[in-house]
Amino acid sequence: MQVNRFHCYHPGVPKKIPGRHFARNLVERRTLIYQLVKRDFQQRYVGSVVGWLWGLIHPLVLLGIYTFIFSWCLKSTLGPGEVTRIYPLWLFSGMLPWLLFSETVQRSSGSLVEQANLITKTMFPSEIVPVSIFLSSLVSHLMAVGLFVFVVAIKEQRLSPAIALLPVGMLLLGLFGVGIGWVAASLQVYLRDTAQVVTVAMTLWFWITPIMITEATFRKAPFPRGVEFVLNANPLVYVVHVYRQMLLGIGVPWGDLGAAAGFAVGTFVLGGLFFRHMKRGFADVL
Repeated sequence: MQVNRFHCYHPGVPKKIPGRHFARNLVERRTLIYQLVKRDFQQRYVGSVVGWLWGLIHPLVLLGIYTFIFSWCLKSTLGPGEVTRIYPLWLFSGMLPWLLFSETVQRSSGSLVEQANLITKTMFPSEIVPVSIFLSSLVSHLMAVGLFVFVVAIKEQRLSPAIALLPVGMLLLGLFGVGIGWVAASLQVYLRDTAQVVTVAMTLWFWITPIMITEATFRKAPFPRGVEFVLNANPLVYVVHVYRQMLLGIGVPWGDLGAAAGFAVGTFVLGGLFFRHMKRGFADVL
């Protein structure tokens, strides 16, 4: 007797969970991720005189430029509702998450094309490449955060207790950045203009996030409804709030943390599903 295998049901056998193999790769390949992170971090500074110190020099130079333009030339001031009245500290606390996010996304967009030999010639789990890029960028980020905390302790004569939860903010930023990095990287395989589009999009994204310009200034724009929509729909607004409050404030921004978590987890899951679907043709296109 022939049994129709398509209609057989075994109650004792669990159904396959979508994305289980994809998620298992991220966990089981942690040693490979570590090696990629180590190699990436070393290659970025190979032959450099000051080496990893460039991870601190770059954000400090940007801080100096933006402080000169907005604080000295344009005379930007902070209102009484801000977490600090010291503009450079306010500016740097917003730049920290942005630099980590933008580096993760922009470097991820071309990462699969750069690793084409590994992806096409070996059983290489390509989904871990954007993850390793985030973790490599996180090393420099942690150094910059440590320097910032030291300066805040001197300037403000205090540290926020909420700083203990800053790793949660970093995790959420990583989930969000990797999720978008997966989308950009997979599209770049098929559409080689994607990296250029990402660069333009990140420039626009930077200026619609209250990093150098306060939200109060944004809300004085002639299109209040449009500004309100942009601020509410921009995930980086909540991440910047979390960083500023945890580094300079006195309490935990639970509302912003919850909103950031929703955007981060949603983007990570959707980005992973999109990447898993697109990776089926990587070997043929690369």
